[in-house]
Amino acid sequence: MNAEPITETADPSAPLTAWALDEMTPDERAAFEQQMESDAGLAAMADQTKDFCGLLTDSLRQSTPELQQAARARLLFEADKPQRAAAVVRRRWVKRLTLTAACVAVGGTAAWWIAPEKFKAQTEFAILQTSPPPDTFDSSGGRPGHQLGISPRLAEERRKRGNIADPASALPNSTVSLDAAPSLKPVVMSGPQGVGSGLGGGRGTGRGAGIGSGYGPGSGGSTKFLSSAAPVKALSKSDRYGGDFRRREVLPPTEARDGLAAADFAESAPAPDAESYQSLPENPFRGVAKEPLSTFSIDVDTASYSNVRRFLNQNQAPPPEAVRLEELVNYFPYDYAPPVDGKPFAVHVEMTSAPWDSHHRIARIALKGKEIAQSERPAANLVFLVDVSGSMQPENKLPLVKQSLKFVVDRLTEKDTVSLVTYAGETGVALPATNGADKARIMAAIDGLGAGGSTNGAGGITTAYAQAAQHFQKEGINRVIIATDGDFNVGVTSHGDLLNLITDKAKTGVFLSVLGYGMGNVKDDTLELLADKGNGNYAYIDSLSEARKSLADQFNGTLVTIAKDVKIQIEFNPAVIRSYRLLGYENRMLAKEDFNDDKKDAGEIGAGHTVTALYELVPVNAPEPQIGTVDGLKYQPKPAESAPVPPPAPGAGSDETMTVKLRWKAPDAGVSQLMEVPVRDAGGGIAEASGETRWAVAVAGFAALLNNSQFNGLTWEDVRALAKASKGNDPNGYRGEFLQLINKAEAVRR
Repeated sequence: MNAEPITETADPSAPLTAWALDEMTPDERAAFEQQMESDAGLAAMADQTKDFCGLLTDSLRQSTPELQQAARARLLFEADKPQRAAAVVRRRWVKRLTLTAACVAVGGTAAWWIAPEKFKAQTEFAILQTSPPPDTFDSSGGRPGHQLGISPRLAEERRKRGNIADPASALPNSTVSLDAAPSLKPVVMSGPQGVGSGLGGGRGTGRGAGIGSGYGPGSGGSTKFLSSAAPVKALSKSDRYGGDFRRREVLPPTEARDGLAAADFAESAPAPDAESYQSLPENPFRGVAKEPLSTFSIDVDTASYSNVRRFLNQNQAPPPEAVRLEELVNYFPYDYAPPVDGKPFAVHVEMTSAPWDSHHRIARIALKGKEIAQSERPAANLVFLVDVSGSMQPENKLPLVKQSLKFVVDRLTEKDTVSLVTYAGETGVALPATNGADKARIMAAIDGLGAGGSTNGAGGITTAYAQAAQHFQKEGINRVIIATDGDFNVGVTSHGDLLNLITDKAKTGVFLSVLGYGMGNVKDDTLELLADKGNGNYAYIDSLSEARKSLADQFNGTLVTIAKDVKIQIEFNPAVIRSYRLLGYENRMLAKEDFNDDKKDAGEIGAGHTVTALYELVPVNAPEPQIGTVDGLKYQPKPAESAPVPPPAPGAGSDETMTVKLRWKAPDAGVSQLMEVPVRDAGGGIAEASGETRWAVAVAGFAALLNNSQFNGLTWEDVRALAKASKGNDPNGYRGEFLQLINKAEAVRR
């Protein structure tokens, strides 16, 4: 990005914003990231700066020119004394000014940067935008279009009504933007008395005014204030909202103010016992002599990684069953070459030594899906199926869902159609099929969603599939995208019936993608199963940046299926390999007979997707690992003693290590195609392996440590060193974030 020179005074955000906005030179970036690796506090702040930068950029993209001009020209806040103004003067692009201003708070007589441990959980707010309804007023005589108070009459009405699920109903004739960032927490402002309870309803009878949930704790004026992702607007020196912007205090989760419980100020940590995960034993070593074939379905889900990240960012160790090794490995983009032979994907195999045992070998099997340009994407018939039950009220659920879906809407065109179905106690069509070019109408329908009631998941899915069938695109994309915490607690008479419904609809060409949200009651096992049966993918959305990754950066891969029912079968050569084990994919294993059975369902690959699988191999000249023993037979001789010696196979004597076979179907086909790739081991060591292979092995080692693998042979330092050495190009910062997660995981596992 080209930028004019910066004039600034003691701005602690400069390196952070430069890193977050990719404005550093390669040398500067390398030096800064080296400093991050040794400074956990700096790293945490940098990660959140990058996340919030994206948040504000997205908000500003949708704001008016007047607001953008105001953001360029003014500081975020003005105090009533000049010396209290924030010490920030930035003259760069509007997103950089806004980011800097938003991240610097005025405290006392000097500007201060919010501590990193509080940044993600409890900071930041932006200004509510409304048109000037007749019942509002601005005590400073502010300009129309940004009315910031509410009248005593309306305040009393808000108090009587209590909490209002839909913030847009808080003010008549108004347009409200309250799509709060999910990770943000309440900010408490102290100051003179305000008027009324907060927009969206008050709690108690106090007179401090707030935005969002709007708790009014009582006379004295402290106000619970939930943040909004609306474009930032400079404020005058008034006591708007009944508060004083000269002093803002961020409360730690363990501290209470003015009689409000600490729980009012911080989201509770995840409760693993209320969440559900599928528990499966690790794949063991298997002897090639008895089991020469290994068969599994590919998997491009990434939910486990972001879910694990959520736990670690809460300073908690994730449940071992929540750590699915293959989903951690496949979370990262890899630099694999695309196909050049007209097939939907290319296959790449590399072999190296295992870093935990030099006698063992690692085989990395990689698939790269063909890329499809946005201009070549088929027309899409999408149905958003949104859970609006009471469990979706927290900020990291429905408010984040609304932000997430807007990433999809941004990328739609006039050839697409969108429907919006909601489900709670009842199911409804919030938006009939609408042309993708009518973004204002679609966005308004999303903004109007509010949570409340019980969950009728099955009823919602039935309605969503009916909408998809009604507007079916014969040559296009037909997909239901469900957004939920997975808490299906009403209306599902049979889990099997629900899965059968989804499976049957997938056969008609309507696929299902699943987006999981929230913490404390995540039904991970249910959501993963729904996506599997629906020929779709499952992502867990723990932040706005994750929503951007899944629904914006990987938009085509999420929507456009290039191959379905993709199966892999490896045949190992017993003359070269003694035994093997597949790392991960425990819930994707198939019987060897399933490989050629086109009736057996398997995984899907989207446009541009990469898939990585790792095997640990024991050569015939290496010591035999412990793979289990069986007592001798009592009533008959051992099979080896009685069975005739079979004739040598056609490949006997080959120096091939193995043959990789793949089967797949075209998205609209019922018959599979076959590809075979013979593999020979060149004998290279881990130091000579490609960076992509070493990175995948490092992530696998990380997963093994987290889930207490019986086969793990690495330490945290081993994983850290391997990952640092193979980080390579990291344009989106995903690998840099992983290096920080290693530190957090090591700390919680101590």
